[in-house]
Amino acid sequence: MASTVLKVKNIVKEFKSFRAVNSVSFEVPEGQILGLLGPNGAGKTTLIAMLLGILMPTSGSILVFEKNFKNHREDILSQVNFSSTYISMPLSLTVKENLTFFARLYHVPDYATKILELLRLCEIEQFENHLTRELSSGQLSRLNLAKALLNRPRILFLDEPTASLDPAMANKVRKILTSLKKEYGSTIVYTSHNMREIEQISDRIIFLNRGSIIADGTPDQITEFFQKDSLEEVFLKVARETLVK
Repeated sequence: MASTVLKVKNIVKEFKSFRAVNSVSFEVPEGQILGLLGPNGAGKTTLIAMLLGILMPTSGSILVFEKNFKNHREDILSQVNFSSTYISMPLSLTVKENLTFFARLYHVPDYATKILELLRLCEIEQFENHLTRELSSGQLSRLNLAKALLNRPRILFLDEPTASLDPAMANKVRKILTSLKKEYGSTIVYTSHNMREIEQISDRIIFLNRGSIIADGTPDQITEFFQKDSLEEVFLKVARETLVK
């Protein structure tokens, strides 16, 4: 039976009078691909920031590998990683310099070989000596993904990882992620507005709205719960209802 790598219990995050996350609880077993869905403002980004220890909950608890951030921050962060289309790395460094910096930060053994492997995997080896500021949005997304894979994380957090990619590269990224799960038992927490992608890759989905979990289950269970034929229809239903409230 897979061990539990994430335990979230009754977490709340408030910003002054606004409650961004409202008493959220769930557990994630090792080797699961978990899709986080919800319309803009649902609390997904705030939740991921807390799971990464960037934000601390107003109340409630988060355990990663049965440890809390207060006493085990460095140990936890050495075993996780994060990639987002919306976060850029130092633009004045070359692609290779950026990856070298993060590889050394994570104490990656034989990091030069690992960097070359990831440059090839993400199809950006021809840009290794280019300044990061010279990259296109799709190339930056691939660089961010390469960075996130440097330490072979036990938990990989991904925020819209394929948003800037063409269909062929997006498909390759999905194959990379499923192979991580199969080969290394990696746990992946994944947000995307591409409903077909989420449906294809996720073992389980947590659907958030207005800071609360409104559904939790497999893609089929989610669509059945909302009596819809696809996740896209579910998303549109929730988004419309949110707008009129």
